[in-house]
Amino acid sequence: MKTDTIAAIATGMSNSGIGIIRISGEDAFQIADKIFYGNGGKKKLSEVESHTVHYGHIVDLLDEKNSDTSETSNRNIVDEVMVSVFHSPRSYTTEDTVEINCHGGVLMVNRILELCLKAGARLATPGEFTKRAFLNGRIDLSKAEAVIDIIHSKNEFALKNSVHQLKGSVSNAVKKMREEIIYEIAFIESALDDPEHISLDGYLDTLSVKIDDLVGRIKTLIDSADNGKMMKEGINTVIVGKPNAGKSSLLNLLVGQDKAIVTDIAGTTRDVLEESIKLHGIGLNIIDTAGIRNTDDIVEKIGVEKARKYALEADLVIYVVDSSVPLDENDKEIIGIVKEENKKCIALLNKTDLESVVTEEMIVESFDGLDITIIKTSTKENSGIDVFEHAIKDMFFTGEIEMDTEVCITNMRHKEALIDAYESLKLVKGSILDEMPEDFLSIDLMSAYASLGAIIGEEVGEDLVNEIFSKFCMGK
Repeated sequence: MKTDTIAAIATGMSNSGIGIIRISGEDAFQIADKIFYGNGGKKKLSEVESHTVHYGHIVDLLDEKNSDTSETSNRNIVDEVMVSVFHSPRSYTTEDTVEINCHGGVLMVNRILELCLKAGARLATPGEFTKRAFLNGRIDLSKAEAVIDIIHSKNEFALKNSVHQLKGSVSNAVKKMREEIIYEIAFIESALDDPEHISLDGYLDTLSVKIDDLVGRIKTLIDSADNGKMMKEGINTVIVGKPNAGKSSLLNLLVGQDKAIVTDIAGTTRDVLEESIKLHGIGLNIIDTAGIRNTDDIVEKIGVEKARKYALEADLVIYVVDSSVPLDENDKEIIGIVKEENKKCIALLNKTDLESVVTEEMIVESFDGLDITIIKTSTKENSGIDVFEHAIKDMFFTGEIEMDTEVCITNMRHKEALIDAYESLKLVKGSILDEMPEDFLSIDLMSAYASLGAIIGEEVGEDLVNEIFSKFCMGK
């Protein structure tokens, strides 16, 4: 079936050294031939070898005033370019593809795109190049989603994991489990159809072991999703403490500039301040809150309530303690929030440049055995901050995610599909224990098979596919 030939700008819409216009489809070479003249004469791109680059000029012979011109001239040369040629199926979309590398001015790339459209191409929709790669079988849906994750990566861990997924870490794991499940389904169906030659005696014990293994592997993937979400989107981090403990000073140090007002007056910060930063490749979405204390000031009270709310929702609580003043009821309230929600917490004994009245032992005792990290700091003298930064990395990522063999789920759609497969396999396990007929097992196994298939695009509808690719940029 013939498909439209599409074109779009594949690079960012800003002035740059190079801009790229991508053309893909059955007529890609013919369209490019209408506007490209190679060095030394006009040679058809369809006649050159695949994966080659050609120097020449983009020319405008499509307007009526130039239509009778058979060769390039100064008046119709648009730009000096390099053109890359990819013959089907050895291209990103598996279709004939041409990429025009021109000078990167916004006006220039738009001008050349207009010529491509005049020559017969259609403007690509967002994500249509990658969608064609998926529909043409070059990549599965999980790999396609990894492409957009690479583009939107906010930190080194997210980028590394997205590349890992593009190479097939998720799809390979899913395909292997589907192969094992479909084997069991086929065995059961064959035995039910031909009981004289295929016996199910003792099979349930064998199947039970296989289900336990599959459930364990899927559970591992599901459990990786929480860390995967933080890896992809950043760790939601809230800074809490009493007024004037040094919270805003800490934020300014981490950001590298004065984002928060710092004074000796307690209650200066009355609302939340939000910043996103990177520490050792890890993304932190930091919220600096108003100091938590009992107050009659209406505005400050609203800020304090927001601080409590964000502390309850955070992945990490940074509890800044002014070590130069004794702990009080306000500290007990903060500690209570961390203990009640069992939050990951780093307690910073701040202002160690002053005489300390609060010790590490006091903090440990106050948290009543909860495993927290305690670090002595002085935001005034910038001491202890390096230790604090490394502690965050050690707390969330112990090194396993850097291994090439590690599979980490970062896509919530994948997590939901895994949960569905997990529940279906638990039903299979229950049916085995209840000695249900084998055809019941086959139904739930097929449900697990379909749920896993949704991850790689084997069991998804057109609407979902369109929704996923609509989130891509225009030229990808």
